[in-house]
Amino acid sequence: SVSELVGSDMTDCDYLPTAKNDEVVSSAMQESIEHPSVSIFREYLRIPSVHPDVNYDECVKFIKKQANSLGLLWMVYSCTPGNPVVVLTWTGTQPELPTVLLNSHMDVVPAYPDKWTHDPFAAEKDDQGNIYGRGAQDMKSVGIQYLEAIRRLKKNGVKLKRTVHVSFVPDEEGGDNGMCKFVNTSEFKSLNVGCSLDEARASPEDYFYVYYGERTIWKPVVTCTGDTGHGSAFVKNTAANKARIIIDRFLDWRQQELDKLQSDASLTVSDVTTVNLTTLSGGVQMNVVPAEIKLGFDIRLSNDNDFDLVSEKLEGFCREAGEGTSIAYVSKNPIVSPTCIDSSNPWWTAFK
Repeated sequence: SVSELVGSDMTDCDYLPTAKNDEVVSSAMQESIEHPSVSIFREYLRIPSVHPDVNYDECVKFIKKQANSLGLLWMVYSCTPGNPVVVLTWTGTQPELPTVLLNSHMDVVPAYPDKWTHDPFAAEKDDQGNIYGRGAQDMKSVGIQYLEAIRRLKKNGVKLKRTVHVSFVPDEEGGDNGMCKFVNTSEFKSLNVGCSLDEARASPEDYFYVYYGERTIWKPVVTCTGDTGHGSAFVKNTAANKARIIIDRFLDWRQQELDKLQSDASLTVSDVTTVNLTTLSGGVQMNVVPAEIKLGFDIRLSNDNDFDLVSEKLEGFCREAGEGTSIAYVSKNPIVSPTCIDSSNPWWTAFK
């Protein structure tokens, strides 16, 4: 099956089902018969590579250990301090050919333990074989799947024509200090990548979706400024009044996209634009009208948007809110066309 990539964060209780039947097996028995790749996966989950202050040392140590167990070459690159990129290499019989890159990220989003049924960094497994841990789906399971695939191929004596690189990158969840910077280096170019597989979504079934495109991420911050004064007065021209207009316009846009999705059964969330207010800051104390309010939004633009028109729409929101309202972008990515999935793309033909 083919679908476009949905750029969304995992829920607060990521879990990866590993049991494929209805038989209930005791935890003790499961532990005794656990597949080595599952044990390796759980070991990876126990490394708390969690934002905002990620220390990747244990991840790097773990990945090197896996590379050595598979007889793979490994290199650690550093585009920015504290953000290592680990690349494992399985050299093909024709290494001059364009290579295959299997990419995953090491970092995970924060977890709120009181909202979990299991310790998010204990990788606990229940009686049905479900494994609970922050990063289980997004996306440590995928990195381990890459390694297990290579392990099985090598065990069966398979020799690939093309070289395969497996990259483990930092800072996918929090910024642009991972693949975003590495892809522009001479070291990346030397990998001679012809085709790359990356993040999609874990599946509890015996099949996986092939994702061939993704929406474009914009993260605008709207700053509203105005007059200040005591909380007991009716202050005119406040930042709050402007912020209210901004919130209304963004959330009206959000509702329009939701209505479009719900009115057409042929659409998926990847066919529409998602808009969410994600940060709000301002004020110094309860009895003082704030002089400034900042509103942060997460926008995932579907590929049918005219990006110039979207920019003008957001500027129009600010003009409507009034003088002292401005917009800046934490990220404003350009549109990336979906991968071609017809016979003109030899990589797709081979993959299919």
